[in-house]
Formats: sequence, structure tokens, C-alpha cells
Amino acid sequence: MTIVKVVELIGGSEKSFDDAVANVVKEASKTIKNIKSVYVKDMKADVQDNKIVSYGVIAKVSFEVERD
Repeated sequence: MTIVKVVELIGGSEKSFDDAVANVVKEASKTIKNIKSVYVKDMKADVQDNKIVSYGVIAKVSFEVERD
């Protein structure tokens, strides 16, 4: 039987929403093995002087739990 765990993470980027999601996966993969998917729960952008200056996401990262 496969067990999947889900963690909720927040990530950001100064480039794009896509880059923010990629940053979440990149950082999560440093401590989490067997990442299977990422679900973007929410997105936001910070604006200064009528321009977007940063992008943020709340993402759920799913990974398969290793069993002995």
C-alpha cells in the first residue's frame, strides 16, 4: 500500500508565479524525497508604483512515504 503525505509550503519569486512554484519544489526537494506533485492553493503578487515586484504562492507538495 502506498502512503502519500502532503505538506503546505509558501514560496516566492521576483520573476513569476511559475518561478515561485519551482522555488517551492526546489527547496522542498532538499529535505523531502519522492515528491510526486505540487498543487497551488493560492497566489498573490506584491505591487509597488503600479508594477508587480514579487510573486508568492501557497502550495501543497505531495510525496510518497518510504516504508521499511
